[in-house]
Amino acid sequence: MTVPNVLAVVPPHMGGRAAGTALAALLTEHARVTVVEAAGEDPQALRQARAIITALSPVTAGHLAAAPELELVQCASHGYDYVDLAAARRQRVTVCTIGSSDAERKNVAEQTFALMLALAKQLIPAHTALARADWALPRLQPSITELSGRMLGIVGLGAIGREVARRAAAFDMTVQYAGPRPAPAEVELRLGARRVDLDELLRTSDYVSLHAPLTDRTRHLLDAERLALLKPTAFVVNTARGALIDQEALADALAAGALAGAGLDVFDPEPPTAGLRLLRAPGVVLSPHVGGVTRETVVRIALAAVQNVTEYLAGRPPRDAVS
Repeated sequence: MTVPNVLAVVPPHMGGRAAGTALAALLTEHARVTVVEAAGEDPQALRQARAIITALSPVTAGHLAAAPELELVQCASHGYDYVDLAAARRQRVTVCTIGSSDAERKNVAEQTFALMLALAKQLIPAHTALARADWALPRLQPSITELSGRMLGIVGLGAIGREVARRAAAFDMTVQYAGPRPAPAEVELRLGARRVDLDELLRTSDYVSLHAPLTDRTRHLLDAERLALLKPTAFVVNTARGALIDQEALADALAAGALAGAGLDVFDPEPPTAGLRLLRAPGVVLSPHVGGVTRETVVRIALAAVQNVTEYLAGRPPRDAVS
């Protein structure tokens, strides 16, 4: 029997070759694995690959065209915006995520609340001031707020959005959500979540948390016009994809005091360039896309991706196919 070839693509900012080698070790009984940091790095391996596992590294139309044996692109994430779906469809290549796995959704929900709490309690300016022996309580106190009793607006009530809504109940928050389709009635009832249109959500929420996939329709979903709908006391939290927000427009709004702050775990591009204004904008709490990255989560993500690939190579239907 011919041993299938698999290409594992892990860019440096996601762990590079070391992480890719650890992932490849899970596949050694099922496939011959080549580890690269970019899909086009090893043209021969790309040409021979029957499957690609990619960890937030682009798989472009050019890469797909250079891979005549390719049948499956497995994203080691809930998102898939870094794969050219149109080209994959043309070449009849299946693209899958780990969407039905709970590998990272609980941790992303925790990261969402870490950012929300840091914003509400002004943890970054408090820490920075106190590290300079500056007892900043009188200056910070007017801007310190509570989560209890506040309205949380969730954009995208998918697997991660629902985890966020569940945790909001523990903080005694009210939840509303926006999305292209209503959640099942029993889900809304269980989560205490009410569906509204996006503009109403932005006008009435104290915290807006983004959990939508990045597509052509959702790119810059929060542009200057929509950011202007937010209350000046509102906070925006993004643990989904950086390009859901027009980053320049968000920097402008923060600089003008048009909203209270933003908690960001994702950027466009990643890693962000040193010139990105958001890195120095007032009222921001930043983290380097760690929402889905803990010791435990990395293992679960790798196992979920590898399981889908091995099942596909064994002739079983793939799970979480988006193309």
